[in-house]
Amino acid sequence: MSPPRPALRVGLLALAATALAFAVIAGVLGWQAYRYAGAHERATAVAEGTVVEDGIGDVGDIRVRWVDEAGREHVQRFGIYDTDRYTTGEPFPVAYDPAEPAPRGFPVDPEETSEEDDLVMPIVLAGLGTVLFALAWTVRGLLFRRAARRPGRLMAASVLAGDRPDGPPLTVGSTTWIVLADDRRRDPDRWQRVMWHPAVDSVRGTVPVTVHGDVSTNRRVVVELPGRVRLVPIGRLRHEPPKRVVLEDRADVGGGLDDFVILPAGASLPRARRWWSRAVLFALVGAALGGGWGILVVGGLAGPLAAAAGAALLVNVWALAGAEP
Repeated sequence: MSPPRPALRVGLLALAATALAFAVIAGVLGWQAYRYAGAHERATAVAEGTVVEDGIGDVGDIRVRWVDEAGREHVQRFGIYDTDRYTTGEPFPVAYDPAEPAPRGFPVDPEETSEEDDLVMPIVLAGLGTVLFALAWTVRGLLFRRAARRPGRLMAASVLAGDRPDGPPLTVGSTTWIVLADDRRRDPDRWQRVMWHPAVDSVRGTVPVTVHGDVSTNRRVVVELPGRVRLVPIGRLRHEPPKRVVLEDRADVGGGLDDFVILPAGASLPRARRWWSRAVLFALVGAALGGGWGILVVGGLAGPLAAAAGAALLVNVWALAGAEP
C-alpha cells in the first residue's frame, strides 16, 4: 500500500492548486480584457471632455465630464498615468461607441492604458507566480534525484521535530530534521531538514541509515531509512544545529491520541485525518485572507481573485516547508 503523503503527491497537490488559481485569475480577467478590447475597438466617435476632478484615490484618478453626439452628458472616472498633465480644467478627449444607448468612454490618448493594464498585469503576475512555484518544485526534484544517485554510506540517525517559538502566529506545523552521526557511539554533528514522510513516525531512537551524498560539504544529502524509504531534503546539510529552531524528540511533540486515551474493550480510535486535510485548511485560510484584502483594499473582482491567489500561496508554503500534516 502506498504511503499517505509521499513528497511527490504533496508537490502535485500544490502545483494543482497553483494551476487552478491561475486558471481562475486568467479566465476571469482574460474575459474582461477581451470585452474591454472589443468595446474599445467599437469606440469610433470622439468627444472633447473636461477634467472636473483630479487626484482621486491613492493612484490619482480623474473624473471627466463629456457630452456625446446625442447631447447626453456623462461624468466618468478614468485611471491615468500622466497625473501632471490631466488636472482639473484640462481637456481630456474621450472615445465612445455612438451606437450604444449608454456609451462607455475610453481615453483617446494611446499612452493612457491604465484600465487595460489593470486587467492584464494580474494575469502576468499570476503566470509568473505559477512558473516560480513550478520551478521551485522542479529544482527540488532534480536536486533530490542528483543526491540520491550518489554513493551511499552507513550512518546513525535520529528523527527530531523542529519548531520556532518566535515564529509567526500562523505556522505550517513542525518541521522534520534528521540528525546524523558516523556511528551510535558518537554525538551527532550533521543536521538535514527533510520533507515529512509517514515512515519517520515509526523511527524510535537511533537507527542505521544510508546517506547518499557527500556529508563533508554543505550540499544536501538524501537519507534512506530502513525499508528503502528515501527522504526528500530541504535546504543544505548543516554542520551545526539550526538557529532559532527548537529541536525535540518527535515522541515528545504532539503525541497521538492512543498515548492519552484509555479505550473500553472492543472500542477503537477514529481514523487519523487525511494527509491533505492540512492543505485544505491552509487553502481556506489563504482564501479568507486574500479575499478579505481584495474586498477591503481594491474591491470588485479583486476579492474572489485574491482569494484564489491566497489559497494557492498558502498551500504551496505549507507543501514546500515539508511540515507534517
